[in-house]
Amino acid sequence: MKAGKFALVYPTGNFAALLFVLAAMWYAASSQNSPAIYLLLFGLTAVFLVSIPHTVLNLAGVTIATESAKPAFAGQEVSLPVEIMNCSRATRRGIQLVLPTRGGDGKHVDFIAAGKAARVTLRFPAKQRGEHRIGTFRLTSIYPLGFVRVLKKFASSQTYLVYPKPSGDPRLPMHRARLPHSRPQTELGEGDDFAGVRAYVPGESQRHIDWRAVARGQPLMTKQFAAEAEGSVHLDFSSLRFRGVEEKLSQLALWVIEAERARRPYSLRLPNTDIAPAVGDAHFHRCMRALSLFQSEEGPRA
Repeated sequence: MKAGKFALVYPTGNFAALLFVLAAMWYAASSQNSPAIYLLLFGLTAVFLVSIPHTVLNLAGVTIATESAKPAFAGQEVSLPVEIMNCSRATRRGIQLVLPTRGGDGKHVDFIAAGKAARVTLRFPAKQRGEHRIGTFRLTSIYPLGFVRVLKKFASSQTYLVYPKPSGDPRLPMHRARLPHSRPQTELGEGDDFAGVRAYVPGESQRHIDWRAVARGQPLMTKQFAAEAEGSVHLDFSSLRFRGVEEKLSQLALWVIEAERARRPYSLRLPNTDIAPAVGDAHFHRCMRALSLFQSEEGPRA
């Protein structure tokens, strides 16, 4: 990973405290004309000055490498494995790795032996669905005395996916995906054995609603037929009657999870995207990726 051209060095809060102590010692030494206090003052100043190059050299030869971040659902955490590699011939100590653009906590490494690497996992919130750029890593150290901080930046072009937050009704829609050599969708339920009724799932077709029960003042119920108990599940964006796009995507994401959990083949239809029925991990992530990138033509977000 490419690092910035120069390491930045700037004082810490401890440096302000040190300045106060040195100023107090100088005042005491000058007012009392005490050689011992002058000697102590110059000694502390020398130690501070010598610590600066030691802090700068503590990140010399240190670089990082990232692995692919696993997709996460909006509202959860993204886990990003990172290796901090010490390519120098000396042990490096007190190293901090942070990813400020993503939030979350940084990781502290006490020491890394020469020619070795330390593996850490950064975790940060997945706030919005879509493809996002990881951003710029910051590697810092205040070792050995903590009076100055050295900073190295590493720019990453890597991206990660955030899936829509699953929400809505977990009950799968009863209509099936259209398969070759299967009967038209309009014939479902006509001639099949009646298998009972279930609660109406918002967004599904109203064709099989038990309107007689509605006329008697009962809640919306959907007729279910034996032929619909098994088979492929058809998930169609345009068939949902929710107003918001995000609400539709959240419902579809939940249905994808439920269909995968039930091991029922499922298809997914979005505007300009049509995924055939299947089941399995690869199919699951393909559908989730399509939901995640829906209407995201502008590319990865920063």
